[in-house]
Amino acid sequence: MDQIIDISQDGRHLSRDRGFLKVEAEGSVLGRIPLDQIAAVIVHSHGVTWTNSLLVELADRGAPVVLCAANHQPRAILCSLQGHHQQNARMRAQWDAPQPLIKQAWKQVVTSKIRMQAAALAAIGQPPAPLEQIARGVQSGDSGNAEAQAARIYWPMMMGKAFRRDADLPDINALLNYGYTVLRAATARAVAAAGLHPTIGLFHSNRSNAFALADDLMEPFRPLVDLTARAIAARAGPEVTPEAKRRMADLIALDLPLTGETSPVSVALSRLVTSLALSFEARRLSLALPEPPAPLTLAGLGS
Repeated sequence: MDQIIDISQDGRHLSRDRGFLKVEAEGSVLGRIPLDQIAAVIVHSHGVTWTNSLLVELADRGAPVVLCAANHQPRAILCSLQGHHQQNARMRAQWDAPQPLIKQAWKQVVTSKIRMQAAALAAIGQPPAPLEQIARGVQSGDSGNAEAQAARIYWPMMMGKAFRRDADLPDINALLNYGYTVLRAATARAVAAAGLHPTIGLFHSNRSNAFALADDLMEPFRPLVDLTARAIAARAGPEVTPEAKRRMADLIALDLPLTGETSPVSVALSRLVTSLALSFEARRLSLALPEPPAPLTLAGLGS
């Protein structure tokens, strides 16, 4: 099973050891994790060192290394340069994709996100109808800014009227930052594996954002993080504790309905990215977007 490895204590040394990632501190071995089971490594502590051979092994397996700031926001992602065997052709198709296809793809992504938000609200006893109505009216390229309309309704109902989503604020915002970092790393891995370029997004286009496509495609999965953060904060407080990190990392193994079957979030991300790559090549849109899990599954996230 894919694992997110979190390095949050100072003075750790990471190295490769016969197919394992080895973690040491002051000369003592703290643990070994099979490299083939690692989906990503997230580092947000001081004095961490690693060997070049370990980074190469992780890159060969497509497992990104995410370097975070104190607020758990990613500041850099080390990702493989080699993804799919048709990488060159797929990147060309991605670059040459017609605008109508890109706008329709973004419409479908936003619609999927709002529907997932509506399901998340229903799972906590809030009325989903306003978001369901907005989801039905998303326009090509989201020219009517339905995503922002939904967010204005969604956040007060999900987190309370006093909540303000700000990545630089502490407590539950920092918890959300961490959950989104896990999701972003898993999405970046899927983008690289599918042979697409992470900088060329559907909607996100900030010049300094090297992972715009990952930020686009993770959008339908964000409400899973929101529900998990809400439950953790209600039960144990909003601090980003080791237990809170573990529960966030477990999200990549959550089963989601997808094309008539269920798949873990990590697999659902891979299928979504691959379907986008094939859509670019065929110039005909067919996205494998996730459906919301059962209400009981959503209600149990983070608990």
